[in-house]
Amino acid sequence: MPGEFDLIRRFFHYPTSHTDLGVGDDAALLRARPGMQLVVSTDMLVAGTHFLPDTDPFLLGWKAAAVNISDMAAMAAEPRWITLALALPHADEEWVSALARGFRECCEGYCVDWIGGDTTRGPLNLCPTVFGEVPFESAVRRDGARHGDDLWISGWPGMAALGLAQLQGQLQLVGGWAESCLDRLHRPLPRVALGIGLRGIASAMLDVSDGLLGDLSHILERSQVGAIIEETALPLEPLLAACKITERATAALLGGGDDYELLFCVPREKRGQVEALSRHFELPLHRIGRILDKSGLWLQRGDGVCEALAARGFDHFVAAKTPD
Repeated sequence: MPGEFDLIRRFFHYPTSHTDLGVGDDAALLRARPGMQLVVSTDMLVAGTHFLPDTDPFLLGWKAAAVNISDMAAMAAEPRWITLALALPHADEEWVSALARGFRECCEGYCVDWIGGDTTRGPLNLCPTVFGEVPFESAVRRDGARHGDDLWISGWPGMAALGLAQLQGQLQLVGGWAESCLDRLHRPLPRVALGIGLRGIASAMLDVSDGLLGDLSHILERSQVGAIIEETALPLEPLLAACKITERATAALLGGGDDYELLFCVPREKRGQVEALSRHFELPLHRIGRILDKSGLWLQRGDGVCEALAARGFDHFVAAKTPD
């Protein structure tokens, strides 16, 4: 059975492109570019909580990198470096090799240098830390939403939630939609280019990991505002095509997580700039509501009637998802 340092040498030691010193010493040496702020985030993945223990290790490696890189997109930052701390119940060389390939493939796709980490024996747990750069005072935070801003979401949120339901035997998706939804669950695509494109346009932004409503509540709380979501503007088309159940599709969109799409607020006068970004990146961007000057969250039905929504997503210490 290989030892810790043999695993590191064989599977976690890769050349870097913009790092002064990477794997092989007590620490890496990084050089931030002039005029940039460093952006740092850690997002842990724990077996049985964030992924099933029998998940394909290549896909798990990809996702571990992707969900952390997505945090850079959410801040309008450029991801540059990443580390991986890894706890393993045992040293399965084939499994570790596949994990490392998936992690590296995602990093290379986003020009991120893998600069180190740690391995130890223990319950299966992956803990990457990602480092990025953003021009000074250009990061898009959660606390900038203002009354009258449009509320936007990228892509097709909810597909990963349907994929998980299919995987757990709770739902039978139609035709080829199962493969598409499972791909969204296992291989999320961080919206880095969009996040960078929204510098100077978006007033507030985050990535949706724990459900649209729950993550929106963070923007509302930090910005001390409320919001109204328009039912007729929700991008339900692929979800309805996949499951044929309106209530299930709506619950997946509003309460499902793991898509890592960007949820962002933009002043109305900049609406055309968002539409231009959508065309440029060939990425659907949906205007689903607006920000209010009073606290609370509402859903405006197609008949104009508004109902209050509970803005609560997944909580690791309060096992609940919303809405039902």
